[in-house]
Amino acid sequence: MNTAHLRARYWRIVFFFGRVTANFMFWEIFLPKIGLRGLSRRTRSARFTKIARQFRALAIGMGGLMIKVGQFLSARLDVLPPEITDELAGLQDEVPAEKFEAIRQQAEAELGTPLTEKYLWFDETPMAAASLGQVHRARLLAADATAQGFSEVVVKVQRPFIEKIVEIDLSALRRVGGWLQKYKPISDRADVRELVEEFASTTREEIDYLAEGRNAETFSTNFKENAGVHVPKVVWNITSRRVLTLENVFAIKLSDYDAITAAGIDRGDVASRLLDTYMQQIIEDGFFHADPHPGNLFVTPLDSKSADGKREWKLTFIDFGMVGRMPDSLRAGLREAIIAVGTQDAARLVQSYKTLGVLLPSADLKLIEMAGAQLFDRFWGKSMSELRQIDHREMMQFGLQFRELMYNMPFQLPQNLLLLGRTVAILSGMCTGLDPEFNLWTSIAPYTTKLIADEGISNWQTWLDEAGKIFQVLIGLPGRTDRVLTMIERGGLTVQTPQVNRQVMHLEQSVNRLAGGMVFAAMLVGGAILFGSNELFGKILMGASGLPLFWMLFFARGHRPWD
Repeated sequence: MNTAHLRARYWRIVFFFGRVTANFMFWEIFLPKIGLRGLSRRTRSARFTKIARQFRALAIGMGGLMIKVGQFLSARLDVLPPEITDELAGLQDEVPAEKFEAIRQQAEAELGTPLTEKYLWFDETPMAAASLGQVHRARLLAADATAQGFSEVVVKVQRPFIEKIVEIDLSALRRVGGWLQKYKPISDRADVRELVEEFASTTREEIDYLAEGRNAETFSTNFKENAGVHVPKVVWNITSRRVLTLENVFAIKLSDYDAITAAGIDRGDVASRLLDTYMQQIIEDGFFHADPHPGNLFVTPLDSKSADGKREWKLTFIDFGMVGRMPDSLRAGLREAIIAVGTQDAARLVQSYKTLGVLLPSADLKLIEMAGAQLFDRFWGKSMSELRQIDHREMMQFGLQFRELMYNMPFQLPQNLLLLGRTVAILSGMCTGLDPEFNLWTSIAPYTTKLIADEGISNWQTWLDEAGKIFQVLIGLPGRTDRVLTMIERGGLTVQTPQVNRQVMHLEQSVNRLAGGMVFAAMLVGGAILFGSNELFGKILMGASGLPLFWMLFFARGHRPWD
């Protein structure tokens, strides 16, 4: 692959995202600001569909990291509009396969011997083509089959030149990330450049098949006591950095809902087990499969039946190139969040946000706690299907009640939450796809109970903890009172009023925009009046009216107290 080809690939990616960014800014930011929100809303569905189709064509034609971006977007059933998710749903099945001759040369160069000396049979037609490699069926030689306990295997071979392609794609994403970093609502909440570098690190690990083999064995060890989860075994003597030989475990793809039902397996049970496995991975093991799209998860029917007469089955995981590891602080924050949701404790939920580091310094903690309490009161216990059927007026009422919080969105995305956030987002979409009635609340209830028990928390202990906190406050009250009085005497007392500050900020914005609008109207009308008697001066005045209009739309926003 020559330099010119790589350079053309780079600019094709950059130009595509540049065009999408400009399109979004025009339709979703500029037009609503000049009073054309209705036009933006009416055309949104068609625009989203067109963009999704264009990206799908780009990803299929280019492969590489673009496929992975599309796979992530296709699984966001819970957030993204159906125009996008439906268009990208089959993207993982549409990656063009590499010619077998190129794959054979790559595998033989890596293994140092002809394929006929390593495998009894090797299928030239790939059974799956992924963004970074492709998979072929094969059969082990008699000696290896006896040693492993199985003969049917799959061989994953890295695409030729994929390392160079990955680096070019990452370079393009770095440029796009630089653009996004200049947009304050995004830069306030995440360091996009750091997120791209984290993605780069993860991708480089993913194209190391030796690391993937070790990850698969770690995952298998973690679930060795769980008969409902299966992981393929690695054939290490026919595995290298670019070639991976695994037990063939392909079965019903997790997204093949009709086949799962036809096999006599309850899709709701599949969703529940999927969530259970990830709760164990994230909360208990601190090591999780970070690429759970439907092409990497299978339902394997068994011949036996359970005590209640249902057909037994296994949840089978493949492709461990992308895994996440959880630091203790992150696991602690997630435990707090799960307990808070399970017990409907809004104050504890805010505390978990602080532990996770997802709040901006300007966050109004009391307002966030109030919003959390209202969310629990109104929506706790509802399934995804019930949530979709909620009257939009009720959602509007909630939005109006907490419009300040929704306007400012005081949340950020720390770097160590990138991979976990992506995984949970895909997982949420998959559970909803399997079972529209899937109820997150009841599913996490057993883990909430277990976490509370593990921490040794009981009702009397909770009361003792609260009593201890009150006692500590009472002991420290005299000293704190003295310090406050001293500050008042010195004139150093400052009172923070985030709600008042926001109202003042919005008032300042309104005044600024009103003034800009008046100047714009005066110049425009004045230019129109003068146009008949002095055409040149009239044109100049009418043209100059665009300056206060531009200032009013993009700069007359007032000064935020935390800027």
